[in-house]
Amino acid sequence: MRKYVIMGVQGSGKGTQSELLCDDLDLVHISVGDLFRWHVQNHTKLGAQVRRTMKSGELVSDDLVESVVRDRLDSHDWNFGFVVDGFPRNGRQAEFFMESYDIDGVIHLELSDDEVRRRVLSRRLCPGCGMDYNLIADRPKVEGRCDICGTTLITREDDTPEALAARLRDYYEKTKPVLELFRRKEVVHDVDAAPAADEVQASIRSTLGLPAYEPKS
Repeated sequence: MRKYVIMGVQGSGKGTQSELLCDDLDLVHISVGDLFRWHVQNHTKLGAQVRRTMKSGELVSDDLVESVVRDRLDSHDWNFGFVVDGFPRNGRQAEFFMESYDIDGVIHLELSDDEVRRRVLSRRLCPGCGMDYNLIADRPKVEGRCDICGTTLITREDDTPEALAARLRDYYEKTKPVLELFRRKEVVHDVDAAPAADEVQASIRSTLGLPAYEPKS
């Protein structure tokens, strides 16, 4: 069984790299952001609370995040392991996680602030089916329209320059110190997230000693 945490600033490719890793190795991708977006899109009580927080660019409370992560992991559908994406984000969450689960490695995706801004501010979302796009590498066939359902694409509420600045500030003040906690256990693997996704995945596999990545044609 393989249990990993993937960390990095917003826009560093955590979701993409998690999915590439999980598809090949039969791991379960547990994205805290996706869990919260599901609640927002389905208009749950928790979703309304998360929506207000995301709109302001702030981070969801520790109690709420820990509860959502615990419930997800308690489902025990990860027979071969998991990759947790978007958690932990601060020292308290890291302590909770390390006390509850033995992890095999922390994948740390490194990316400059300038590249983060370029990537994040190019992201678009389909409010109809939830499909994600990026105007740099994954543009829709028809400008501004979803390839799947034809709905007009929007910018996420948390993808504004103001919200991004708040998230970068939170990352450096709260999340980056978490890496130091993990480094004490010698489980952190730093990976350059600037190259193309396939190259980054190959680097992750190499540093973790996993089977080599073979891009699908």
